[in-house]
Amino acid sequence: MTDAAGWNERYAATEMVWSSEPNQFVVEICGQLRPGRALDLGAGEGRNAAWLAGQGWTVTAVDFAENAVSKITARAAMERLKVTALVADATSYRPEASSLELGLLCYLQLPLAQLRKAIANVAAGLIDGGRLVVIAHDASNLQHGYGGPRDPNMLTSAAQVSNLMDEAGLRVQTADVRERQVLVDNGFRYALDHVVVGVRAAD
Repeated sequence: MTDAAGWNERYAATEMVWSSEPNQFVVEICGQLRPGRALDLGAGEGRNAAWLAGQGWTVTAVDFAENAVSKITARAAMERLKVTALVADATSYRPEASSLELGLLCYLQLPLAQLRKAIANVAAGLIDGGRLVVIAHDASNLQHGYGGPRDPNMLTSAAQVSNLMDEAGLRVQTADVRERQVLVDNGFRYALDHVVVGVRAAD
């Protein structure tokens, strides 16, 4: 689902669509970084933005669904977190140049052409040494993993994301596919996610 109206309805229908806890790969990767200014693009209800802010980051959280942004704003106020939440489309939002130590795209499932725009825009906002972290359902998950989009046009591979980062002028540090354990009614299943990290190198 890529329309804001549909997501607005989904976020309005229940208190929390997703877990309030951060993604495990966000914790693993970003927990090693010195806090600075971060952008969470396609932030949903803000679980990763809230965690980053709790670690000392100053976070801008962007989502195209107004109801999601309202939830982020309410949580930030309640927990006194440094999170600014904005309603904007992930493919057109442009952070200020050289304004970010970290860009995060976590399960922002877009067709390749749209993902190219989002990655290029965020990459342009990174300072030298800044990182872009992309976590998504991998294309292999469609046949070999659990959950995630069933439309292959909404799935990419680690290699494709690496190429997009390279096009955007980033040096790829890591690009691999990870198993993520998912609790279901009768035990556990395993999703396949790709985790790609790129760095803005000094000219």
